[in-house]
Amino acid sequence: MEFFTQLGITNITAYLIGTVAIILLPGPNSMYVLTTAAQQGVRRGYAGAAGVFVGDTIIMVAAVIGAATILREAPQVFIALKIAGALYLSYLGINMLIGAWRIWQNRSKPHTNASEMAQLEKSSSPFKRALLISLINPKAILFVLSFFLQFVSADAAHPYVAFLVLGLILQFVSLAYLSGLIFAGAQLAQTFRSRPIWMVVGTLLVGCLFIGFGVKLGMATL
Repeated sequence: MEFFTQLGITNITAYLIGTVAIILLPGPNSMYVLTTAAQQGVRRGYAGAAGVFVGDTIIMVAAVIGAATILREAPQVFIALKIAGALYLSYLGINMLIGAWRIWQNRSKPHTNASEMAQLEKSSSPFKRALLISLINPKAILFVLSFFLQFVSADAAHPYVAFLVLGLILQFVSLAYLSGLIFAGAQLAQTFRSRPIWMVVGTLLVGCLFIGFGVKLGMATL
């Protein structure tokens, strides 16, 4: 604990507890990684997780250098990002609902489902989608900054080093959590293959959840 204190980090225990609690809360990032792993396998699940890591890193860097101030002082920028983010999340949700309908229509044609899944793997990039999902939420920048500031001493000699350490801790916890989701998704995939109705219901629920994320973001305020 003395090491963190010397860096200017205060109450590292509270930070760890808060970080774990925040990451465990369901969000579009984690749900997308879980869904990707369940539908397309572990490798592409980790591709989605990599997009989340890069997106979160960009957000943390942006928050530290002042992007949160820009969002506060230029409400029109916040509104534009919020609308774009809400529309994209809703778009993903609607696509999942359509996918659930197609799975139900082709439930007795396993070869057709396999062909469609192969085409999906070729035409989509989990990394790019996860990265975009991470970056479209302007509230994330404001949240990250406000959360980090609580644990960096005002008189820290090297505040950026403190922010770097806090960011690395957050990413490590995120990696552990997303890895668990990825392998859980891979296990779900085996169940879904033998029970198409479960795949339909699961895809419907996740699609509705993403539309809900979009609505929630659209109603967000500074």
